[in-house]
Amino acid sequence: MSTEAVSAPNLQSEEGPRWRLVRALTGREVFADEQLQRQGFVTFLPKQLKTVRHARKVRVALGAYFPGYLFVELDLARHRWRSVNGTLGVSHLIGPEDRPTPVPHGVVEALIEAADERGVLTGPPLQAGQKVRIIAGAFADKLAVIERLDEAGRVRVLLDIIERQVAVSVTRDFLSASD
Repeated sequence: MSTEAVSAPNLQSEEGPRWRLVRALTGREVFADEQLQRQGFVTFLPKQLKTVRHARKVRVALGAYFPGYLFVELDLARHRWRSVNGTLGVSHLIGPEDRPTPVPHGVVEALIEAADERGVLTGPPLQAGQKVRIIAGAFADKLAVIERLDEAGRVRVLLDIIERQVAVSVTRDFLSASD
C-alpha cells in the first residue's frame, strides 16, 4: 500500500467560468449590475419594457425581466467571488456560503441569444395573424392580432376598442406572444 496521500480533485478549478445567480436588493438590479461590472465581473441582466403609470402620466421604462435577480460569470478558483456579496446593490449570491450554485449550462446563454443589444428579451419571431399581448405603452395589457410587420421593427396590430377593430402601430419590444 502506498503512503502517498490521495487528494480529492479540486472541483472548483475543473469547473471553470460558470454563470451564477445574484440576488439584488429590491429595485436595485441595474445599480448592482453596474457596480459588478466596475469591479471587472462579466454580468447579464435580462430586461423587459414595462409601463410605469404615475400621477396620470404613462411612460415606458426598462426593468429587470426577473425582478431582484441578475447573473454573474464566475470562476470560483480565479475570481475573488466573495466580494460579490459585499457589492453595493447586491444582497447575496444564491447557494451555500462556501460555494454559490452554478446556473445549468445553456440557460443564461439562451437568454443572451434571445436578447437585443440592450439586454431586452425579444422573444420568438412574430408573424401576421398571430395573437399578441401589448406589454408596454398606452395599450398595455390589451390583446391584439398582428396585421403586418416591417423591417424597422414596427408592428401594425388590430385592437378591439369600443366594439370595433382599430389599427395601431407599435414597436416589437411592446409585444409578447399570447396563448
